[in-house]
Amino acid sequence: MQANEAVWRFGETLKRLHAANPWPNLPLLEQAIPYLMTELWDCGFSQTEIRKAFEAAIAQMPAYAAGEERRP
Repeated sequence: MQANEAVWRFGETLKRLHAANPWPNLPLLEQAIPYLMTELWDCGFSQTEIRKAFEAAIAQMPAYAAGEERRP
């Protein structure tokens, strides 16, 4: 599925940028996720659609991570 490929590439890019981040006081995800949200809104997704998607993802995280804080 094209969406999965796009998300995987986005994740890999963020991982690379996070590893190379020269400003540890400016966490990458705290900058990238709000920007992603605004890009989605600019692309025509509604606030409700975006909020529901983020909330659903957050709700699924504990089961996906199986109690681990970070992937081993």
